[in-house]
Amino acid sequence: MRKKYALLLVSSLLLPACQSSFGPDGLNNTHPAYNQSIINTLNQQMLLNLVRLKYSDEPYFLTISSVTASLGFSSNVGLNANVDLGPSGNSIAPSLGVTYNDNPTLSYQPLYGADFLKSVLSPIPLDSLLVMTQSGWSVKRIFSLCVERMNHLSNAHRASGPTPKVEPEFKQFKQVLDLMEEIQSKGKIEMGLDALGSKDLVVLFEAPRNPELVEKLAQLLNLHTTTKGKLYAKVGSNFLKTDTDQIALRSRSVSSLLFYLSQNVEIPKEDIDKGLVTQTVAKTGGKFDWSETPAGGLFKVKVSESYPEGAFLAVNYRDHWFYIADNDLNTKASFMLLVQLFDLQAGQTAASGPTLTLPVR
Repeated sequence: MRKKYALLLVSSLLLPACQSSFGPDGLNNTHPAYNQSIINTLNQQMLLNLVRLKYSDEPYFLTISSVTASLGFSSNVGLNANVDLGPSGNSIAPSLGVTYNDNPTLSYQPLYGADFLKSVLSPIPLDSLLVMTQSGWSVKRIFSLCVERMNHLSNAHRASGPTPKVEPEFKQFKQVLDLMEEIQSKGKIEMGLDALGSKDLVVLFEAPRNPELVEKLAQLLNLHTTTKGKLYAKVGSNFLKTDTDQIALRSRSVSSLLFYLSQNVEIPKEDIDKGLVTQTVAKTGGKFDWSETPAGGLFKVKVSESYPEGAFLAVNYRDHWFYIADNDLNTKASFMLLVQLFDLQAGQTAASGPTLTLPVR
C-alpha cells in the first residue's frame, strides 16, 4: 500500500508540471521559434530571388498563409501486480506514462497572377517614398534605391531590368544625393503635402548656414527658386512640364528595384568565365564596377564556396553560398527597406493559386 500511495503522490506532482508546458508557457515556448523561422525563411527567399535575377533566372515567391500548431498531451498511471506462489511472495510495480506531441501544419500559397504582377510592376507611390523620408529613413537611401529619374538626371535606369551591357548614367544623380544627404544632416529637408491646402506634394530644402549647398542642388536639377539658402519645389511625375519650381520624380517598381539590387550580387569567377551572367562594360573599357552606382554603395551580396562565417543571411545556389555579412549594416538596412516595400506593394493583392498545406514532422 505504501508503494501505491507513493505512486499517486509522484503522479500528482508530475502531471501539473507536464501540463505547465501548455497554455501561456506553451505560447512562450513555441511563438518565438515560429516567428524566427518564418522571418528567416522569407528573408532567404528574397535573397535567393535576387541571386536568380543576377543569373537571369526566373524569381518565384511563396507566402506562408497560415501556421497551425496543435499541442497534445496524455498520461496514464497504474499499478502492475505480480502474484508469485513461491517463497519470494507477491510484488506490485508502479507504471507512469506521459505523451507529448506538437503537430504544426504550414500552408504555402504562391504569389503570381495578373494582380500580383500589376502590383510589383507598378511604380512605388511618391507619397509613400516621401512618408518614409519623414519617418526616419535617410533621404539618400530612399532616393538611391527607389528613384529612377529626377528631372533630367538618371539613376541607372537601364539597370531596372536584366543586367545592361553598357555602363548606365548615374554620376550627376549621385552628386544630387550627396548634396541632399549633406543638407539633411546640416539643415533640414521637409517633404509632404502643401501646407497651403492644395493636394500637391512639395519639398523644402533649407540650409541657411550653407546656402551654397542649396544653390548647387538647384543648379544640378535646373531649378531657380532658391532664396537665402532655401529651395521650395513641387514634387510630381510629369516630365513634360518645364516649370523651374518642380522636381519630377520617376520611382522604381518593386520589380525594377529587385533587378537594380541584383546587379550588386557578387558572382564566382568560374560562372563569369562560363558566360552565365552578363558583364557590363565601362565607358572607359573593361569591366564596370556596380559599387560605384548609388545602390552599389548601399547594398552588397557576397559569395563563398562554403557556408560563410558571420553571415546575417545565406542561401545556397548553383553550388555556392550567397550571403549578406552580419556586420554590413548598410546592406542590412537596404535589405530591410526592400522587404518593407515588397510587403507594401505585394500586400495590396491577395495571394492567388493553389494552397500547399504540409504537416511538419
